[in-house]
Amino acid sequence: MQRVTTARETGRVVCRSCGLVAPVAQDRCTRCRQRLQSRDGLSQQKVWAWLIVGLIAYIPANIYPMLRTTQGFRTEESTIIGGVIDLLDHGAYAVAIIVFVASILIPVGKFIVIAYLAVLTGQRHRSDPHRLLVLHEIVEFIGRWSMIDVFVVAILTALVQFDVLATINPGIAAICFALSVVFTMLAAQSFDSRQIWDRLEDDVTHG
Repeated sequence: MQRVTTARETGRVVCRSCGLVAPVAQDRCTRCRQRLQSRDGLSQQKVWAWLIVGLIAYIPANIYPMLRTTQGFRTEESTIIGGVIDLLDHGAYAVAIIVFVASILIPVGKFIVIAYLAVLTGQRHRSDPHRLLVLHEIVEFIGRWSMIDVFVVAILTALVQFDVLATINPGIAAICFALSVVFTMLAAQSFDSRQIWDRLEDDVTHG
C-alpha cells in the first residue's frame, strides 16, 4: 500500500471546523477561532458512549407507540412498524417506504457503520482509507434526515388537532426516537476520522 504522509508528520494540524491548515504549535484557528487539536485522544470512548446510549434509546422507540389516535371514545396506538403496516393497508406505499427507510433502515445502518468504523480504527488495518472516509461522510450527511419521522408526527399532531372528531398525540416512542437520532449524530461527530490514517500508517510500518 502506498505510503501516506499526514499533516501531523509535517508539523501541521487541520482545523476540524473550517479545514484550515495551521502549525501544530498553534492553539486556535486564525479563521474560525476554534481550538486546534492534532488528535482527539478520547474519540473512541465518546463514540462508543454515544452509540450505546443511542441504541438504548432506539429500543423503546420501536416497542412503545409512536402515535396515539383518538376518535370519539376510541383510542388507538401504533408503533413505527405498525404505522408502516397501516400505511401499506391504506395504499400509501410511497409514504410507507419513506417512513420505513427513515425510521428503520437509516438508524440501523448508522449504528452498524459507526460501530464498524470504531472497531476498525481501534486497531491496525489495511482497509482503503478513502472508502472509510466516504462511509463516515455518508453517516454525517444522512444524519440531518433522520428526524423525518418525528417531523411527520409533529405535522400530523398539529393538523389533526383542528378536527373536533379526532386527535393525534405523539407517544413516548417519538421522544425516544428523537433522542436516539441526537445521540447517534453525536457519535458520528465524535469520531475522529484522522485516526483512520494513523492506524493505516502503523499497519504499513509494521507490515
